[in-house]
Amino acid sequence: MHIGIDSFAAISSDPAAGGITATERLRNLVDEIVLADQVGLDSFGIGEHHRSEFLDSAPAIILAAAAGRTQRIRLNSAVTVLSAADPVRVFQEFATLDLISGGRAEIIAGRGSFIEAYPLFGLKLEDYDSLFEEKLDLLLKIRAETHVHWQGRHRPALTGQGIYPRPLQNPLPIWVGVGGTPESFVRAGTLGLPLMVAIIGGDPRHFKPLVELYREAGRRAGHAPDQLKVGLHCIGFVGADDRQAADDFFPGYAHAFTEIGKERGWPPVRREQYEAGRGPRGALLIGGPEQVAAKLVVLNELLGGLASVNFQMTVARLPHAKMLDAIEVLGTKVAPLVRQADRRFAPLTRS
Repeated sequence: MHIGIDSFAAISSDPAAGGITATERLRNLVDEIVLADQVGLDSFGIGEHHRSEFLDSAPAIILAAAAGRTQRIRLNSAVTVLSAADPVRVFQEFATLDLISGGRAEIIAGRGSFIEAYPLFGLKLEDYDSLFEEKLDLLLKIRAETHVHWQGRHRPALTGQGIYPRPLQNPLPIWVGVGGTPESFVRAGTLGLPLMVAIIGGDPRHFKPLVELYREAGRRAGHAPDQLKVGLHCIGFVGADDRQAADDFFPGYAHAFTEIGKERGWPPVRREQYEAGRGPRGALLIGGPEQVAAKLVVLNELLGGLASVNFQMTVARLPHAKMLDAIEVLGTKVAPLVRQADRRFAPLTRS
């Protein structure tokens, strides 16, 4: 199992964290990616949003800045809002990142959980599904062929134009990022693409039938089982011990989700909800190293084997020093425990 971190480059602060400029936040973010590389984590992803509280509207640029200061960590989008993007530009950006990084780029293509990108780029929200399906088809076509012949509804046709540069990796890895829609799992399986599942709340057990649906769709389409990789994007944070981690992360988590809830009709986040999410049947990977490793071992067994788990540790900004500490603990303590898959941790989360 590969273990990594995802970031949305949050600039809106936990009141306890104090103020910070956008320049400082991005410099800190690159430093966090460098440390993740140094402590042996496998990947770092930057999402894409077009909102005032995030600085990740151009993720490939942030990742390119990190590529020049890192050696082995894989760099991905988490996720590219493909529905609102031009697949030609997406491919060119990540092919360039792949060349800069020496073959470490990956695209995680999705539709996004916010809608600001659609009016921003002159798109209709009612085309949400058809935009993604069509643009994913074009992105895969560009990956497979340098000179592309293609026609669709939402973009001018390509009539043999060359798409450059070509990436170092052949093929450039493309994952499909999904939420909880069965059709999305089936689409990814039918195409034989690796699947990145966002589980940010509720009981992860509810995703088991959907993951099985993905694997069955892939099998029916003739794809080999080892081609049908499953990864998780989860909210997580690791501290020296269970209570310290929980207390450090809660204020920023509650602030971020309460603010989002004002838009979506959710009630304010309560501490008891948060603690339930950290429990055996919750989706939050927040605690000390052994608690988090134990939960990952169980999730791996539950979902039939995971290729990767990415911790969303910056859903709300924490002080930079605490983020660096958490990254170090994740890389030096949690990751080795999970990779060993030591069975002595499993009973801790099965109650």
